Amino acid sequence: MREVLRRALTGAVYIILLLSAVFLNSDAFDFLFMTFGLACLYEYKRLVQLKGYHIFIAYLALWWVFIYLTNDKWLVNILMFITIAIDIVLLFYLFNKKEKHFNTFQKFVIGLFYIGGGCIFLTMIPYKDDAFAQLLIMGIFILIWVNDSFAYIVGKSIGRTKLYPSISPKKTVEGTLGGFIFAMVAAYVMGLYEPLISPVQWMILAGVIVIAGSLGDLLESKLKRSAGVKDSGAILPGHGGMFDRLDSLVFAAPFAYLTLIIFTYVS
Repeated sequence: MREVLRRALTGAVYIILLLSAVFLNSDAFDFLFMTFGLACLYEYKRLVQLKGYHIFIAYLALWWVFIYLTNDKWLVNILMFITIAIDIVLLFYLFNKKEKHFNTFQKFVIGLFYIGGGCIFLTMIPYKDDAFAQLLIMGIFILIWVNDSFAYIVGKSIGRTKLYPSISPKKTVEGTLGGFIFAMVAAYVMGLYEPLISPVQWMILAGVIVIAGSLGDLLESKLKRSAGVKDSGAILPGHGGMFDRLDSLVFAAPFAYLTLIIFTYVS
């Protein structure tokens, strides 16, 4: 009972902080996710045993350039494709049964673009035609929450078939499908109230976010298993680390950003 209460209180504080930043102003949102990115990088460094503080400096420099100094679409697209390329390489790592050991340079590049790039694109998503689209980014958070919540509920209720037992023994195929279906329903409902993209586009975006987010969750689980730890950190009592909370969003962000770009050109 005490553990449930602690998880509930921590979750409530996290959600209030997130909502406050989103609806206060864009600068508060930017600062919050810059800070979240630093926390995720710190936990990543510990997981992969990357020494030094160079990755923090590189991340802050990258953040400053792409969030505040440039609107050049070519540069943004280059960063997006580098980030997606790193994520795809990490998928090979995820599904490779052989143990892979990264060298120091590889750990640095992976952390900078997988986590740093992911946080940057997560921050870029709500900026639509120089306006801060609060409901768009909140909709993406809601999709992740709905997917996670119903994947847990359905998996706990009727889950029998293990999804990837060697990496995440508690996840089931039934739970994953349940989370996906409820996220699609939530996406359609949001499409009726958020006019920036249509209900069909919301459902496509939901599919991208849920699939990529689920892969991101498994990827972080493999990093933790390789490090021999249960959680990436302890900053969120009852929930683990910040990386544990944002693993799905960080991995899904560049794919979601690419999807929104495609919607703009198709529309």
